[in-house]
Amino acid sequence: MQAATPSRQESLAFAIKLMRENRILDAERICRAWLEENPGCVGHLRLLGHSLIKQSRLEEAEEIVRFALSLEPGTPQLEEDMGSILALQKRHETAIPYLEQSIRHDPSRPQPYKKLGVALLAVGRGSEADDMFKGFLERDPGRNSVSTAIIHIQEGRTEEGQKLLRAALKEDPDNVDAMRYLASTLMTDKERLSDAEALLRRATQVAPDYADAWMMLGAALLERAKHTDAVGVFEQAVQLVPGNWDAWGRLAQAHALASQPEDAARCYARAVELKPDAPMVQIGYAHTLKTLGDQRGALAAYRAAIRCKQDFGEAYWSMANLKVFKFKDEEVEAMEYQLRERNISESAQIHIRFALGKACEDRGDYDKAWHYYDTGNKQQRILLEYNQAGLETRQEKIIEVFDRQFVTDQTGNGCKDPDPIFIVGLPRSGSTLVEQILASHSMVEGTSELPIMAKIASTIGRYRRDGMQYPEAVKDFRKLDWRAYGEQYMEESRRHRVTDKPFFTDKLPNNFSHVGLIHLVLPNAKVINTRRHPLDSCLGAYKQLFAQGQNFTYDEVELAEYYRSYHAVMKHWHEVLPGKVLDVHYEETVTDLEAQVRRILDHCGLPFEEQCLRFHETSRPVKTASSEQVRQPIYRDALGIWRRYEKHLGLWKKELADIIDELPETVRNAGL
Repeated sequence: MQAATPSRQESLAFAIKLMRENRILDAERICRAWLEENPGCVGHLRLLGHSLIKQSRLEEAEEIVRFALSLEPGTPQLEEDMGSILALQKRHETAIPYLEQSIRHDPSRPQPYKKLGVALLAVGRGSEADDMFKGFLERDPGRNSVSTAIIHIQEGRTEEGQKLLRAALKEDPDNVDAMRYLASTLMTDKERLSDAEALLRRATQVAPDYADAWMMLGAALLERAKHTDAVGVFEQAVQLVPGNWDAWGRLAQAHALASQPEDAARCYARAVELKPDAPMVQIGYAHTLKTLGDQRGALAAYRAAIRCKQDFGEAYWSMANLKVFKFKDEEVEAMEYQLRERNISESAQIHIRFALGKACEDRGDYDKAWHYYDTGNKQQRILLEYNQAGLETRQEKIIEVFDRQFVTDQTGNGCKDPDPIFIVGLPRSGSTLVEQILASHSMVEGTSELPIMAKIASTIGRYRRDGMQYPEAVKDFRKLDWRAYGEQYMEESRRHRVTDKPFFTDKLPNNFSHVGLIHLVLPNAKVINTRRHPLDSCLGAYKQLFAQGQNFTYDEVELAEYYRSYHAVMKHWHEVLPGKVLDVHYEETVTDLEAQVRRILDHCGLPFEEQCLRFHETSRPVKTASSEQVRQPIYRDALGIWRRYEKHLGLWKKELADIIDELPETVRNAGL
């Protein structure tokens, strides 16, 4: 039996419902279907115009609303719509007459006054704009304070806006709009994020169906690194607006940050289905698929992101960052065109330069590859803050404080848990390979680069009245303090674990500075220092555009100085903690895998397992730049890569000569 044709009112009601659920394309489809049979229905024309505005298809919206006005001239709602469309196109002078007519034909409605005020302000007619804002507030007294505050905030007068919002909340503690907008101003200040979170939690309690408040609360939680909490919040948002692609994308992001890549991939897939032309959603989806080892899917999503945004440098670099991937000729040409012909952002330029460096290296053109890497690094360095002198001073203080006597006196006071295996060193020195070997063992869980120990170090002494901080502040530790910090590390690490295996890895390379602290708070933890020929190590870092941190890698001199500082610190730990740290050279692992695997497992007190030799078969999420490389069998192609760039590496060869001379012969001669 054929379904009954809906009435005009039923069709309109359904389309309005779809709009409220943010199912804009579905609403457009319903309106167009009705208008095919009833082309003069002004209600459907107006709603179609609204759906096009939501999609930023302003020229189409203007055409539709003009047609509706020709059918029913003098309709104030349509005149307001036309004014809105023109204003959104920055055609304020043309918008003003329509908004004036809308007010003239129906002076009771508040919104045209506000829109006219904004348009008048845009063309410099400030006093007239003030009259319109006054008219808006007079006709909508319930929103006076909030509306005025929003205008202040939009015009950059944040303090005035905050005062009005606080006044509104004093008068009406349940004013959820005031809570939301006040929270939005507080979120720009990292010191006030907890206040923003509190306001938004209150707003969602008062109005549990307020989707925008849930979305903003989730964003605040992500800013505070409360990733698991954010997952729950965004799940509430997608229940309220199941057709909102942004809500699904944010939920996916929260899952990814909470180390739940399978759930992230599922949510990104839904977001992409709802809005396939959103480049940031596509790249988030690609990153997640890369983490899961789905290189084909990741490449498809990266390329989809580039189709959405042709100068999307981050997507090009992300493809290059798969390491085992090679660009097509047309992709190289497209990148070169973007650099040569387009006025693209500095960030896009940097990402594309690093990507072109990889492309040229794959073609064997090492001089051109160095050019792109070098110019990309120089551009990136300008954008970053990095204090080499400050870092060296801090490393010297760590060496001074954690001397042999101090370490001996304090050993044994920490938390006795033997679970953590710390993998330290410099980036691009084989740490992901060692992690993958260990994570292939039945008793070891591979987590990721955990920021916990650095966070603990940064909090030591924070509230001392004399201002003394880490490392000097540890001199005043009581025995129970060492244990308390070890227990804090263990407690925070549980959030990053998903199995009940007895041991887990923490692969944050920069923890090399904190080996002394690690030993004293977790005396039974194991530490592995991954090493690689200094020239390969420096070159690998110089070829890498890091998502964040590692700011020392973008200048040749600073990189060499950092390497020397790292080498000095590790030499100190070997002297004061003999046997605590196992050095694992990448070159020796590649050339004699089984011997090195046995050394690694012996150091960690683990029985030998054959699966560790077949590490590439282990299926697990890997987030680092080497994610695809460790899913391949062991190969020697990366040994001695520095030799291909040797004529460009004079500075490093000179600055690191003495360290190179100390290396085992197998490391020095690798790649010959």
